[in-house]
Amino acid sequence: MARLTRAQQQERTRAAVLVAARQEFAEHGYVEAKIDRIAERAELTRGAVYSNFAGKRALYLAVLADAAERARVSAESPGESPDSAGRALGAFARVWLERLPLAGDTPGSGHLQLRSLSGVLDTDSARTALAELVRFEALLLALALEPRTAVRTRTVRLADLVLTLLHGAASLAENAPGVGDPFELARAAEHLASIAAIDDAEPSHLPFVAPAQSAKDQWAAPRGLRDEITGRQVDLGDDGVVVVLGVGRLSAAEEAVRSARLRDEVTFVVVTSDPAEIGRLARLRIVDLIGCLRRVFAAEELPRPRIVFDDGGTVPAAIGWNSIDDLTEVAFRVHDGLIVARADGRGAGHAAASCSAHERRRQR
Repeated sequence: MARLTRAQQQERTRAAVLVAARQEFAEHGYVEAKIDRIAERAELTRGAVYSNFAGKRALYLAVLADAAERARVSAESPGESPDSAGRALGAFARVWLERLPLAGDTPGSGHLQLRSLSGVLDTDSARTALAELVRFEALLLALALEPRTAVRTRTVRLADLVLTLLHGAASLAENAPGVGDPFELARAAEHLASIAAIDDAEPSHLPFVAPAQSAKDQWAAPRGLRDEITGRQVDLGDDGVVVVLGVGRLSAAEEAVRSARLRDEVTFVVVTSDPAEIGRLARLRIVDLIGCLRRVFAAEELPRPRIVFDDGGTVPAAIGWNSIDDLTEVAFRVHDGLIVARADGRGAGHAAASCSAHERRRQR
């Protein structure tokens, strides 16, 4: 038998830890789960567990993210999308609500099925990240509802309202399994589309955002990056706008999308200074939502922006930006393989995306 390489052995160890951890969390729940028992279940040492995962919270998030990834891979796209926003929201809600636990489920297994974060996020940075992720999820759902037009603020608010309804139902079911009829909840989500939401004015800071700076910079676009929506490889050398966002600034994606033109290729690169926990939280929430969208919307009507997880910070490093944290916001526009405009700080995505065609010709 061929001897396993170090990387293969590490991957095998990691997989064994995830299986053991899933069993431990299902049986005892997050709070009562013990790393020692997980190591024993996996027939490994405690040190072997910690060499792959920073701690119990990172391991729990990894278990949930792994489940979300499996669900996304197995998601089958429908032949065509629902023919109205209401029907689309109802179908999305039915898919999302499949995770509600039944009355006979154990608390631990029910929490895993719900992708529950109760009692897990006990730091300010994690709670801030979750709030930003919920806003980003609403944007992705809104983009699926309006695939061929400029997304409207009212649609994003509608998507946010539907997600609030679903997460509220999950929170109740977590403590009282069997409460809440999924079919009635899905019908409620469908009817929310008829609410006459008002388009909000643009964010008050946007008029004060400095224009993107002109540039003619050569750069080597990082390879091996994947779009989480389509699963295809991403070439950042293509013409378009690239917005690098820390997890704590993901809500800025909406203003970038609204400022871009419909034909623009917009790529969001998600970065963090804490890939073990905040990075896994972002991966869990975004991949989980994409898995649901794939089962409701036809492939050609999935959200157009590309989403890339860049835990190693290769994209910002490629443009000379080496200061990465969860509040990072850097953007640039690419044309003919060159960076022709740059922006950083609050509103950077808006600045790069709104760079006019006239400005781009002058920059060239």
